[in-house]
Amino acid sequence: MKILTTVKKVVDVELNIHVQDGAIVEDGLQYVINAWDESGVEAAVQLKENHGAETTLVSVGGGDNTDIIRRCYAMGIEKGIHVDDPALEKADSFIYARVLQKVFEKGDYDLVITGKQAQDTDNGQTGIILAEYLGLPCVSNVVGIEVIDDTHLKVTRSGDTGDEIVELALPAVVTVDVSINEPRLPQMRGLMMAKKKPIEKMDLAALGTSAEEIGCAAPKSEVVEFMPTEKRAGGRKFEGEAADITAEVVKLLAEEAKVL
Repeated sequence: MKILTTVKKVVDVELNIHVQDGAIVEDGLQYVINAWDESGVEAAVQLKENHGAETTLVSVGGGDNTDIIRRCYAMGIEKGIHVDDPALEKADSFIYARVLQKVFEKGDYDLVITGKQAQDTDNGQTGIILAEYLGLPCVSNVVGIEVIDDTHLKVTRSGDTGDEIVELALPAVVTVDVSINEPRLPQMRGLMMAKKKPIEKMDLAALGTSAEEIGCAAPKSEVVEFMPTEKRAGGRKFEGEAADITAEVVKLLAEEAKVL
């Protein structure tokens, strides 16, 4: 089984993110592997370890994406592809899916594993759009993968009313939820060895396509503006007898908050 998994570089949402003039302030930002994609990488590595699968990872973005590819090497991924092209600076989910389609078509893969969504945009679209472009079956929000044989998987997905079990014919696309596993922490030895492993670098021309062909000139969606969340007003502290506090709170709820 040949597996292609995808990784997106995202802003570390654990940090304070500042917005100014409708844009995110870049100074001081740190980037990490998208959490859902990291679970996808772990799922691919487990399939390699347990079933002898071949694993390839692709990441689309700027030069510093090589750092996250090497981290995935340290987790156990065997081959990395870095797609970097200036035309992709404002790519949306549809354009990314077109890029991944070209990567898939060059590699003759049996299974694509993507994260269910990205923690910066939360769109949850790219993997599903990719399956549509490829004409392949797709199961989203996957929380378990079981190999039946060389051409079939049994996957468990989290549905609206509980877990759903789906038998899936390969080739196929699955998008995984973070609850599918606990990604391993790379060991120091693996991190050091990952620095020496080659990364295949490609642009759109190397993929046999162009910015015009994949729709870079007219993205279907665009981030127009970032807006900071409204700051919550400070709370109020009440002291005194319980009966007096209750009467005051009820009055405020009725006259100020207008919820009564």
